[in-house]
Amino acid sequence: MTAPYLLSDEQLDLFPDVELALDEPNGLLAVGGDLSPQRLLAAYQNGIFPWFSDDQPILWWSPNPRSVLKLDDFKISRSLKKTLNKKIFHVTFDTAFDDVISACAGTRKDGFGTWITNDMLDAYRTLHKKGYAHSVECWFEQKLVGGLYGLSLGHAFFGESMFTRKTDASKVALAHLVWQLKQWQFDFIDAQVSSAHMTSLGANDISRRQFIAELQQTLKLSSRIGQWQFDIKT
Repeated sequence: MTAPYLLSDEQLDLFPDVELALDEPNGLLAVGGDLSPQRLLAAYQNGIFPWFSDDQPILWWSPNPRSVLKLDDFKISRSLKKTLNKKIFHVTFDTAFDDVISACAGTRKDGFGTWITNDMLDAYRTLHKKGYAHSVECWFEQKLVGGLYGLSLGHAFFGESMFTRKTDASKVALAHLVWQLKQWQFDFIDAQVSSAHMTSLGANDISRRQFIAELQQTLKLSSRIGQWQFDIKT
């Protein structure tokens, strides 16, 4: 079998072995299928995620190496620490998922975000309603100024995208997410593909094989399904 593998329309939970993914482009494994909840959850359980543009078919990826943020490795810079100590932001879970994912999908100055197609928006909104996808919202003067979204299985959080409209807002959202996940004894945040931004916050590259091994272990633990709330007032 040679990647990219053409997915079946009938077997929604069947994916090829991630070791069959291409080296170039890095991690491309399969094409086609749909974005149904069953297929998406099966993908993440196997270390696979969708990433494609409007003019492309659905593309499924499992890159090597994999960018992972271990919770104890999260780096809080001096400036971010000052921002957190000032407590100028209010942070919430799952109160404005639609607004967060729509903001992430908007065209931004850095050019990223446009890969979140309308089909992706609908798919992750459905996962949110089912209690698998979650958002972290950062508020300033009752206005949404930053946040992130992703989904969770086992004791892993799969980060998808973040946005900011005010300095440090998305980092504050991430800091609160890390804090809460540590309280819940989560294992890691999957950052998917290495970026300078996530590396500066403590993410590191690990081999795909190591990622899959750690993923299989965390999936043995109960998933926290449903609406999330912080354990303390933020």
